[in-house]
Order: sequence, then C-alpha cells, then structure tokens
Amino acid sequence: MDAKGNEIVMKKRKTMKRFLQITLILACSVFGAFAKDTLVVVNRGDSTLSIIDPVAMKVLATIPTGAGPHEVVLSADGKTAIVSNYGEQSAGTTLSIIDIESQKETKRFDILPMYRPHGLVEVGGKVYFTAEVNNVIGRYDIAKEKLDWIVGTGQTASHMLAVTADQKRIYTANVAVDTVTALEFGNVPPAGSKVTHISVGKQPEAIDVSPDGKEVWVGLNVDNAIDVIDTATNKVVERIKLGERPFRLRFTPDGKQVIATMPNTKEFILLDAATRKELKRIKSESIPLGIAFSKDSKLAFASVAEKGMVLKIDLSSGQIIGSVEVGKVPDGIALAGM
Repeated sequence: MDAKGNEIVMKKRKTMKRFLQITLILACSVFGAFAKDTLVVVNRGDSTLSIIDPVAMKVLATIPTGAGPHEVVLSADGKTAIVSNYGEQSAGTTLSIIDIESQKETKRFDILPMYRPHGLVEVGGKVYFTAEVNNVIGRYDIAKEKLDWIVGTGQTASHMLAVTADQKRIYTANVAVDTVTALEFGNVPPAGSKVTHISVGKQPEAIDVSPDGKEVWVGLNVDNAIDVIDTATNKVVERIKLGERPFRLRFTPDGKQVIATMPNTKEFILLDAATRKELKRIKSESIPLGIAFSKDSKLAFASVAEKGMVLKIDLSSGQIIGSVEVGKVPDGIALAGM
C-alpha cells in the first residue's frame, strides 16, 4: 500500500474512533437521564415532600408543598414529582409540581373549580387525578403544564383510581356509594367512553389494576376484605377476606403478587395474585400507609405514619432491610429508576 493509501486508512480509523466516542457519550447521556433512582414521599403532617436516595436510604431534600398532600407520582424519567394537595380544614385546589434535580417546587398548579385532588396515576406523560368534591377525574399534561381533559364519574366521593397502561380504561373507588366506576374508551381519552358502575362491598377505597389489565382489586374498609373484579365482565368474581381494613393495595410490576397495607394490625399482607392465597405477613412497628415497588418486583418501599419513616422491604425474605426518617405522617409514595 502506498503512502496515500495509508493516509486514507488512518483517516477512516480516526473517523470511526470519533464516531464510537460520540456514540458512547450519547448512550451514557441517555442512560444517565433515565438511570437515576428516585424515591419520593409526601408528609401529610407538615405539608412537605421528601426526596430519598432509595439505595442509601438517605433523605436528600425536603420541599414544601400545598396544604395536606396525600398522594404523589413521578414522571417516567424521574425528573418531576406531581403532588395532590388535598387540603386540611379547607379543601385543597392545587397540584404541586416539583423538579427533582433542583429540589424545588416549580409550579403550584390551580385546578379550580375542582376541589380536593387525591388519587394520582401517571401514564404516558399524563397525570390522572380524582377531584373528590366534584366527583370527577382530571388529567394534567406534564410537558405542556396544563389540564387537557376532565370527565365526571357520576358517583359520590371518587377517591382513588387506577389506569391501564394503554390509558383506555380507568377505574375509581367511590367511597360513599359502594361502587367502582369503570370508564372504557375506544381510544385514548378524550375519546368517547362506556361507563359502568360496579357494585362492591362497603366503603371501597384502595384500588389497583393488574399489569395485564384483566383484574381490578379494590379494598373494602368496612368489610375488611378485597373484591376482585373481572374487567372483561365488570363483575366481582371473588372476595378475599383479610380480617382488617386494607388501606392501600398494589400489584407488583410483574403482576405475581399483591401487597395490602394494614393500618389496624401494623402489617403488610402479601397475596398470590393468581391463587388469591396469603403468602406472608410482615410486621411493622408503625402504621403502614403507601407502597411502591422496584421494577424487578424484589423490593417494596412503604410509608409508615406513627414514626414518620419510609421502610425498605425485601419481598422474597419478608425482611425490613432499611429505613429512613422523613416528615410527619408520610403517606403517598413513588419510585422511579430502580
């Protein structure tokens, strides 16, 4: 090969090396944007949100919110937390929008004329929430920073909600009238919907939909049980008796287990989602409220009220493997990245 040929080969090698370097930098940047593990919890008792490192179990920041925050969700990239400010004696009318990186509330978004925002679900960059006083579901667009859809449930005290991953089905637990409202859409809302009110047991509150969308489980405060709804028929197909009130219940991301937090007995009940059988009970020294999971379904993070703490739980062993003090009466909790 002559000198000119060698020069061409060297230039090609340099070009390829530079291309690989740039590709690596971009890949690391993209991975870094989504790889950060973020755990957040709202503290009802002092109207704050705590940002936690879920690996080290260390509070990174505590940020003021609106009065009486009850629930929180994170955007898919973990960069933004959205808090429902339910209010205290006066009904709340805002959502706190919190930037995780700067550790600041960037906006307190007013939802008037809706009052008492509560249950929250984030799907596809949209945050669905209930407004309990108005008996409606609203939707907040994170990127556009605006409300883009509202629908009525036609029921009283629509409190918590569950949304399928394709956003085509929404379910609300209506505490005061012993129903679950199912809204089924042909396409993503605001498409037209079919509305079904499903009769369940007394005082439904906790609610979640299975990852495959085939079942909705709803906790019954008075009946101390869970009603299982078949989403194909919108009918209750089974009642699981627990003996005490399940405050919150959540499917693990793999859909194999359901965990119910039990305030009266200060424990967590793990249930097999397929057989409905109880797998184990995990004791807590304080009243458990909210629950969140790692993506691999191996870890749970739970808020416990009396001691103002968040617990880290190994689900395979049933052991509490970490804890951190947060604010007063921690409640809603969310995890991203891990």
